[in-house]
Amino acid sequence: KNSIKAMEKELVTCSLQGKEKAALKRSQIFQIPGGKDSETKVIVVLGKAGMGKSILVQKICQDWSNGEFSQFEFVFWFDCKQISLPEKRYSLKDLLLEFFVKPQEGSKEIFEYILQNPTKVLLLFDGFEGLHDHENFPRCSASQPEKDLCSIKELLSGLIQKKILNGCTLLLTARPKDKVYQYVSKVDKTIEIVGFSPQQRELYITKYFEGLPYCDNALKLIKECEYLFSHCYSPLMCRFVCFLCETVLETGDKSLPSTLTTVFLKFVQQKIIPMKTDITAMRNQESLATLARIAWYLGEKHRSAMKSNLLPSKEVKEFALKHGFFLPFAFPRHSDSEEEEFGSTFSDFVIQNFLGALHLMSAEEIKDKSLIKYLSFPSKKKKPYNWLDLVPRFLAGLLFLQDDPYFCSLSNEDVKQSTKKQKTLLKYIRRLQINELCPERLLDLLHCIYETQSNYLLQHVALRLKPDLSFLGVVLTPPDVHVLHYILKRSRKEFSLDLRNSSIDLQGLKDLVGLKNVASFRASLSDTVRLWKSLEQTEDYELLRASTEKFVLDPFKAKTMKDISDLSDLVEMQEKMTNCVQDASGCSSYEIPAIKNLRKLEFALGPVCGLQGFLKLVEILAAFPSLQHLDLDALSENGIGDEGAKSLSEVFPTLTSLETLNLSQNKITDVGAEKLATALPSLSSLKTLSLYNNNICDFGAENLAKVLPAMSSLRVLDVQYNKITGVGAQQLTDSLRKCPHIKNLVMWNPTIPYGVLEHLQQLDSRISV
Repeated sequence: KNSIKAMEKELVTCSLQGKEKAALKRSQIFQIPGGKDSETKVIVVLGKAGMGKSILVQKICQDWSNGEFSQFEFVFWFDCKQISLPEKRYSLKDLLLEFFVKPQEGSKEIFEYILQNPTKVLLLFDGFEGLHDHENFPRCSASQPEKDLCSIKELLSGLIQKKILNGCTLLLTARPKDKVYQYVSKVDKTIEIVGFSPQQRELYITKYFEGLPYCDNALKLIKECEYLFSHCYSPLMCRFVCFLCETVLETGDKSLPSTLTTVFLKFVQQKIIPMKTDITAMRNQESLATLARIAWYLGEKHRSAMKSNLLPSKEVKEFALKHGFFLPFAFPRHSDSEEEEFGSTFSDFVIQNFLGALHLMSAEEIKDKSLIKYLSFPSKKKKPYNWLDLVPRFLAGLLFLQDDPYFCSLSNEDVKQSTKKQKTLLKYIRRLQINELCPERLLDLLHCIYETQSNYLLQHVALRLKPDLSFLGVVLTPPDVHVLHYILKRSRKEFSLDLRNSSIDLQGLKDLVGLKNVASFRASLSDTVRLWKSLEQTEDYELLRASTEKFVLDPFKAKTMKDISDLSDLVEMQEKMTNCVQDASGCSSYEIPAIKNLRKLEFALGPVCGLQGFLKLVEILAAFPSLQHLDLDALSENGIGDEGAKSLSEVFPTLTSLETLNLSQNKITDVGAEKLATALPSLSSLKTLSLYNNNICDFGAENLAKVLPAMSSLRVLDVQYNKITGVGAQQLTDSLRKCPHIKNLVMWNPTIPYGVLEHLQQLDSRISV
């Protein structure tokens, strides 16, 4: 399970540049190197709600119908929220040939052909999160799952377990935080949809308004509202913002709403605007209240669809369909005589969230104190209360909109009651230990506070943020960065930010780093170098200088070849920086503080890339004048061997500050030890040298013994777990007599007879085992 979690984490937190390099074309989605044709292949597409997973699935179907993906003769596409109602049961035949497509004739023969040729079948399950709630995913227990009636969970379980249609290809879409890997034991490929870049946002908005007289105005208006523009990284949100902008421009307004809550309040109000009479207005208000209750009720069950006959009235059903809040669909029939049943599903996730919040805000049965459990921000990494994770943001926003005319037209909420609810929220936030929140919950809180637009709350939170804010490994979306920037700006404190592996985009990194009260920051090296190159190109030398002063690198751990090449880019950047600074200020030299102040460098590339990566690292080691600790001891063993030891020894004269050198577990033999020994005296500050668990024999020990007296700064030498015998041990002990500066020689080796080592220990108490 831990390795599965690690894999999932790795996927969603690689640096921005890493993601771009791994960008996929649709034609590559089903390419799985080394996959067996005879086995079921599982592909998972991750992406937040509204990122375009459903559009991708539809596009795959369209591409297939146009002759692409010719390896599949059959493609079946299922919307999980429609097929996941717990009371519904299907056989595989029902699912394929009733729910998705109904052949005019020959159903039996087609189904038999599918069973005999599973490798030619692609099954697309869109919205996998709709299939798992609080229960565990069941195992498929049906004896004939192809023909027996099962729940959709059992059928999908049978497909994943390869009990049904073994050899087919399964593509599942899900949200990144959903526990896909808990239910799917083997995933052959994982892809993530990360949304629009700023350029793609502009392109979408331009295309949306193409041909309209206010096309240029629309883009300008949206970009001016930075918060809404940041939300346009999500295709779904981008569509909502464009729709609203269109409405605003048609009515002659000059500005867009400033929060998501006001956007969706206006969106809903625009949908139901034709209120010609008070009676219509009252009916619409009642229908909306009923729909909001349904949104919340389904959300609590992790669902967004229901049978249409369960809707309380014909009016509510017509209202929901007419205004686009619901989409209809039909269930498969088990026989022609059976009456056709219909279902309804919320048109999208955000609308369901907004209506759910509207219900919590307006429902009389939900008292002010019970609201807190829906708004809670647990300090530990617990899951928030509800599946509808945008509800707290909308709820916080609505609590501060009780006097808004739009809100009053949608809700029959008693103003007195809503004031009490607002006071309850204020009291809760005042008591909250903000500096103890984990990064994910802190971001949730910042979004909620932003939605209130309450100066008091914004200031309250800004003053209580801890000065060291780490978002290490937490994905920061453009809206996350916007609210973080907005609130940090209000604080009088100085902050230190850790943004490594947060997938922060270039503009977000620039905005946060540019804040005067951000005193220092850490970020992925590649993203930082990219930022500096961009600032250099735009000749923004002031911010370039400021951001290099703030950047922190120490300690640095290299785990991949990319880390080494990024470090090389950083060193190369220093040369360019010298030229920039020289031009701007007349100084003849400039050292990037992060390079100048790097004290500890860990190298952990493992045996496959260890030597190759280390040889590249050695080329730039001289650029770090303050390097005190070089650690090559990794659990996976780097194995730099004699070649690595030789190339390292050649740069020893430049490592004047080095105090600790750890070369443990690196397959160094006598050859490498001899090269090291020759150059070791030039390490004028070296205090600790570890050669633990290598392949050094007596010849290597003899060479080390010769140079020990010349290494006046050395205090500790560790040569245990090598292949030194009593002869080499004696030579090291003899040398030790001439080295009063050495405090400890760790020398236990399985090849030294115990009696010999004990005798040497008695001769010199500095020898330890």
